[in-house]
Amino acid sequence: MKTLPLALLSLGLLVAANSQANQTTTDKNHKVAISLANTAAQSSLAYELVESLTVEVGPRLAGSDQDKVAVDWAMAKLKSLGFERVYKEPVTVPVWHRGIAKANIVSPYPQPMVITALGGSIATPKGGITAEVARFDSLDALKAAPEGSLKGKIAFIDAKTERHRDGAGYGKTSSGRSKGAVAAAEKGAVAIIIRSIGTDTDRMAHTGMMRYQDGVEPIPAAAVSNPDADMINAMLKRTDKVSLHLELGSERRGEATSYNVIAEVSGSSKADEIVLIGAHLDSWDEGTGAIDDGAGVAIVTAAAKHILDLPAKPQRTVRVVLYAAEEVGLIGGKTYAKAHEAELAKHYIAAESDFGAGRIYQIDWNVAPRAHADAVKLMHAAEQLGVSSGNNQASGGPDVSMLPALGVPVASLRQDGSDYFDYHHTPNDTLDKIDPAALAQNVAVYAQFAWMMANSELELRPLAPKPQAQ
Repeated sequence: MKTLPLALLSLGLLVAANSQANQTTTDKNHKVAISLANTAAQSSLAYELVESLTVEVGPRLAGSDQDKVAVDWAMAKLKSLGFERVYKEPVTVPVWHRGIAKANIVSPYPQPMVITALGGSIATPKGGITAEVARFDSLDALKAAPEGSLKGKIAFIDAKTERHRDGAGYGKTSSGRSKGAVAAAEKGAVAIIIRSIGTDTDRMAHTGMMRYQDGVEPIPAAAVSNPDADMINAMLKRTDKVSLHLELGSERRGEATSYNVIAEVSGSSKADEIVLIGAHLDSWDEGTGAIDDGAGVAIVTAAAKHILDLPAKPQRTVRVVLYAAEEVGLIGGKTYAKAHEAELAKHYIAAESDFGAGRIYQIDWNVAPRAHADAVKLMHAAEQLGVSSGNNQASGGPDVSMLPALGVPVASLRQDGSDYFDYHHTPNDTLDKIDPAALAQNVAVYAQFAWMMANSELELRPLAPKPQAQ
């Protein structure tokens, strides 16, 4: 039997010792993750935060007076919770005022309608617009209409949003909201209405951002409630001519300064490296912004606070970012990426909570392919909270979705959004839609994620190249 060289034997013992030490550290962090889940389950902090935001601030449209109140609220609240560093960074945002929104069917059967202006829409001429409706199943169908065929008419995109746990139906229909006005104007329409991008049957209209295009005449844009869209269809079964009156008082008011509000739990041995958990502070003005995105603000803030209260610091800094102006174009997210360009190489991973307060059921990643399986193993503790492993194609959430292209790993902590689009962007987005137990489960998973990532020894870069479009 041959004897191993002494140097080789020593190297083997060293590797074994390091492996055992790493496993011991992982086990310790796993135990902390379990304790964080227990803390979150027993804490009412997240619910208190979202209640405070929705009651004391309420709707907070980017650039509005209440947006300023929200920034002040966030700064004061984060400081009161004891975060070591709380600061804000300026973000230039568009200012848009909703004004009045009225509509009614004029013929063949006069009926009132429930509508809302789409974000960014211009107003109708004084006295409104009365015109015949031209119905289309989808944005693509509208784009396929003959040139000039909508002259003097109001385009109507009647695309229904399917209900899915992951919100996939929203992605299929939201383009009609964002791009419909341009497509309709190019065909000669004087205005556009869309079936609300929502899964409810309530007589409430869903707002949301739309876009104009240079060189295309802007036209007024509004959403009708799903029952009112059904009513238009019922009338079109009886006649091919339905006319309605539309009046919007929307107004664009230039630009203002808002802020990304940031708080940190300082790291120890790797303090210059960052685990980012975010949400957006702004909301639409129809409801009180409870699920979109007051819940997210509460989830990431409470998760970081539970880590802050641990006896030991995380190795990396945990950074909470409450983004400005997500609803009107991810402006806070884009501004953050540009302002922090020099330190993005030090961003270990990022994730954003912006899909209500339904329970997290899966974690998707966007990390180096060779690190994916090990990242899944690190989050083993979350299985006890009903969370399974997912794919390696995550976007991370709206305000961090631009980071992977800049090399930053992200994760998507998938929430059950089965009923999210019943309330999203409506007056029904209020505190009563939040289940405190489900909210606490979100906090537990985010706290575990932030803690395990802040102490991870995995190399999460480089990300896999994005597939080229064919």
